[in-house]
Amino acid sequence: MRRRLKYVPILLAVAALAACQDDAKNAEPAAGGKTAPATAPAGSGGGTATSPLDNPDGTKSGLAPLTSAGDRTAGRALIDKVPTNGRGPKTGYDRAAYGPAWTDSVTDVPFGKNSCDTRDDILKRDGQVTQWKDRKGCVVNTMTLADPYSGKTIAFTKAKASAIQIDHVVPLSASWQMGAARWDADKRRRLANDPLNLLAVDGPINGGKGDSSPATWLPPNTAVRCAYVVRYAQVSIKYELPVTDADKSAMLDQCAA
Repeated sequence: MRRRLKYVPILLAVAALAACQDDAKNAEPAAGGKTAPATAPAGSGGGTATSPLDNPDGTKSGLAPLTSAGDRTAGRALIDKVPTNGRGPKTGYDRAAYGPAWTDSVTDVPFGKNSCDTRDDILKRDGQVTQWKDRKGCVVNTMTLADPYSGKTIAFTKAKASAIQIDHVVPLSASWQMGAARWDADKRRRLANDPLNLLAVDGPINGGKGDSSPATWLPPNTAVRCAYVVRYAQVSIKYELPVTDADKSAMLDQCAA
């Protein structure tokens, strides 16, 4: 009996070493040759749609419909505060005037200078992340998105990234025509990377939107249209961007009781 007990610590040590080796096999390489967990904990991303009325800084995920009479009235009151003006020319517009795409080098907006680029910030804010590409949990490898624009759930993989795009709620080209042409570079960079002005959405739908404003484009999912125009109004008010009379009329119509 004593001889058998003598080998128990050795057997336990071998088993522990084997378990560690299995864990290493289940980790994937990260930047710099380090290893990262193959999967992220459940719920590590966003994914729960939030009313724009409860999300004034854009840090909460998604875009929940405004269905109650009280919320729709509050939405109309917000839209009423947006000034109107005529649309200026697109002359001189260049995406580069808003800084490098998805730059993290931006101050005075949430998520700025957090060592993750803006696109990844919005993906993990709005989606349910199931796998990270890097060790620090910045670059999303796989996730699912409850897309507000279509009302459908979309599966995302880094290999087919175009399935989900990041929409500028107030398009940059539209902002240029409504006054951003006269802004300094820092303010334009903030608008382009402010989470209040960004939503993760269906790629093809976003491509169809282009630089349209509410008078000419609204999400196909009618249930979210009031929430969408309220979000548009929030951005317009924050950045002192007017909308056209036609845009304001269309926005108010979407939140009619």
